[in-house]
Amino acid sequence: MATEQELSEFLKSVEKRAFKRSVYHVRNVESALDIVQDSMMKLAEHYGDKPAAELPMLYQRILSNCTHDWFRRQKPHNALFSNMSDFESDREDGEFDLLETLNVQSHSDQTESAENSAERAQTLREIENEVQELPARQREAFLMRYWEELDVAETAVAMGCSQGSVKTHCSRAVRALGKALKAKGISL
Repeated sequence: MATEQELSEFLKSVEKRAFKRSVYHVRNVESALDIVQDSMMKLAEHYGDKPAAELPMLYQRILSNCTHDWFRRQKPHNALFSNMSDFESDREDGEFDLLETLNVQSHSDQTESAENSAERAQTLREIENEVQELPARQREAFLMRYWEELDVAETAVAMGCSQGSVKTHCSRAVRALGKALKAKGISL
């Protein structure tokens, strides 16, 4: 059973990532704040007595459900997302590690120039914009796998789908991001 202190520390540890993930999903800061707050309240009210080790998966599932509930309450035209029909992948295994691909090649005796820093910041903004344009389920799977660093099984449980669906959503998201970034002249 999680103590009140453990629950509080857990919620503090996930609040920023949960907020960022929610903003990616709903594209509205105020709504994202509401979703995160609702999901934290539900975790505390309904699952605060669960073991501390179970809190991360429970919270991911609750956050996903609160996000889906938000979309259900919106007018249909607000919930539509563009579909990406052409996907391309350079990797054979279908895996993608955003942090690995953005790893800056630096030596310990060199510092990053202002130009390189500005270019990297612009690239990250472009990636962030493209992540927001992904269809909802692809974005959800992508963020859980590569932002939250959940494995396929944990992501499947949190999304309420099969592991195969998670792999498909992630693969399509990576291909769509790759294609969109390549069209903007960004190669990772």
